[in-house]
Amino acid sequence: MRIALVADIHGNAEALEAVIADLGREAPDEVVNLGDCLSGPLWPERTAKILRELGWPTVRGNHDRVVAAGNVRAANRTDRFTEDDLSAESHAWLRALPAVLELDGGILLCHGTPFRDDLYLAEEISGETTRMATEETIAERLGDTMARVVCCGHTHIPRLVRLPRCGRTVLNPGSVGLPGYSDDTPVPHKVETGSPHARYAIIERHASEWRFEMKAVAYDWERAAREAERNGRSDWARPLRTGFYGPLS
Repeated sequence: MRIALVADIHGNAEALEAVIADLGREAPDEVVNLGDCLSGPLWPERTAKILRELGWPTVRGNHDRVVAAGNVRAANRTDRFTEDDLSAESHAWLRALPAVLELDGGILLCHGTPFRDDLYLAEEISGETTRMATEETIAERLGDTMARVVCCGHTHIPRLVRLPRCGRTVLNPGSVGLPGYSDDTPVPHKVETGSPHARYAIIERHASEWRFEMKAVAYDWERAAREAERNGRSDWARPLRTGFYGPLS
């Protein structure tokens, strides 16, 4: 059984289409989506149409939740742009997404943690950047989840973590559509992967063991950066081009 995992597309239809083409070559048995599908100053409705047609099992991300609730504050430029661009059908699709999904074989799909879509699972904030969280912290955030493999997104950082004390594995496939960003919650910080590639992952079960493969796919990231600039978001353009966010100030 081979399962492909995508996450954090953020309305980047160009990156998504490149990943879909790569998935055609990989031919997994199933593709699942870990949320934050549409929010961004790129192509929200175009991305939504693609995802609706594909019908991949999808969990709700924190941005998905905000947009689905409606009445996004004007100060929230990213989600407001997305809300205004989406059709009624795409809004309904977002509202129907579940917070978590469980797959056969002891696999749990969530966006942040199994209990909060806006909390990092395998990272913690250190100054203005992020770093790997301790095994104890990750285990605490997993709580009483019984799944042996927990697949998450949210941080955009490709990460494979084995927790030997509790016998669990955490996988974050990285972001399809946005390799760097800044956030003010809980304190101002930035996340950057250092490469503009579209990321996803494949897990494959062999007998009682899982094998993991992290994928990085080239696409026309310059076009995505120009689209962000055209929509007034130069802060998105640099990470789209380079994978680096830049200074917070």
